[in-house]
Amino acid sequence: MRIALFVTCLADTLFPQVGRATVTLLERLGHQVTFPTAQTCCGQMHVNTGYQRQAVPLVEHFSTVFADFDAVVAPSGSCVGSVRHQHAALATRYGRPDLTQRAEDVAGRTYELSEFLIDVLGVTDVGAYFPHRVTYHPTCHSLRMLRVGDKPLRLLRQVRGIDLIELPDADQCCGFGGTFALKNADTSTAMLADKMRHVTGTRAEIVTAGDSSCLMHIGGGLSRLRTGVRTLHLAEILAGTETRQAAP
Repeated sequence: MRIALFVTCLADTLFPQVGRATVTLLERLGHQVTFPTAQTCCGQMHVNTGYQRQAVPLVEHFSTVFADFDAVVAPSGSCVGSVRHQHAALATRYGRPDLTQRAEDVAGRTYELSEFLIDVLGVTDVGAYFPHRVTYHPTCHSLRMLRVGDKPLRLLRQVRGIDLIELPDADQCCGFGGTFALKNADTSTAMLADKMRHVTGTRAEIVTAGDSSCLMHIGGGLSRLRTGVRTLHLAEILAGTETRQAAP
């Protein structure tokens, strides 16, 4: 199977360890992963801020770069949601029927990490070891657009040594929402306060999620309050092994 890593903007620029963890995990499961260096933004932030026409060249570029792969895997429900739910629609809206078909084809082979592991590879136990108290936040796009359901939790439950604690009101948004956090700062802050209260109430050492964007938002709030709670992407936990944890 020819697998490509779609690293996403945030992982590329701010959280490269998430991309590396995704590759480490897939390679440990016996798969070779290619990183197409020509990849760019999928165009989600353009679409969500009203620059839809300007996103069409990005949709075309994405469809070209990833055209020859059997699977495109990304550590982000948000970006995969954009590829699946926005790309073909944009091409159609702006009179590009040729691009619509190509976008639909690539979108059908683009997966968020947890759904790729379970739905495509048929794996729940990835051989991870992570001896920490962890709570999981399901991000809005993964939960509502991709409907990954409990797939991330099914993967986490198989991690050796983990103490997985249920997060109260887990399905409530953390308040990030891209530019929502900037344009509606007061509302976003109130939503974040609720999320942090639930996180700290679990007494978890770490809060994890499938999107770096939400973890950045939650982690910033937890850090400002000096809670001591860390954030780690799901890929980073799943990439952990007993050997690595035990190494000096």
